[in-house]
Amino acid sequence: MMPASIVLAAAEEHIDRSHSWIWPEGYELVFGSIASILIFALLYWKAGPFVKKAMEARTARIQDELDGAAAALRDADADAVAIRQALGDIGAERSRILADADVQAEALITDGRARLDAEIADLHAKADADIAAVMSRSGDELRFEIAHLAAAVAERVVESTLDDRTQQRLIEDYIARVGANGAPA
Repeated sequence: MMPASIVLAAAEEHIDRSHSWIWPEGYELVFGSIASILIFALLYWKAGPFVKKAMEARTARIQDELDGAAAALRDADADAVAIRQALGDIGAERSRILADADVQAEALITDGRARLDAEIADLHAKADADIAAVMSRSGDELRFEIAHLAAAVAERVVESTLDDRTQQRLIEDYIARVGANGAPA
């Protein structure tokens, strides 16, 4: 019985195994190839237009981005030229403004010095007038004090040297003289 079991075992091994470890059986190869061709044809027929549209849209989007980048580059170059030109104008404007500021500063300094000189002259004149007024006032006050002291001393001297009769006669002479002139002497 052994030979029958070996044949049976050999037949079983033949069913599980293919003739090549890379290629399938012939009928599997034919049916698999036909099925693959049908699937690829169906994909090309149905999905092809979508893929083509997507690729065209992608190409158009990339082209738009390239065009936009080129336009942005042109705009940036134009702006750079304008900025460089403005920088030249800014330098000239800065020089002009600084020159104007120097002229105005010199005018302010000259005007300020003239005003200060005038104020100093006014202050000197006022100080001289104040000094003269103080001297005059102090002279008047000194004269008044001397006159007051002289009158007090004269009164004491007169009181000590005059007697009542001489004093009475001087008063009457003064009243008579005032009455004759009409004003005090």
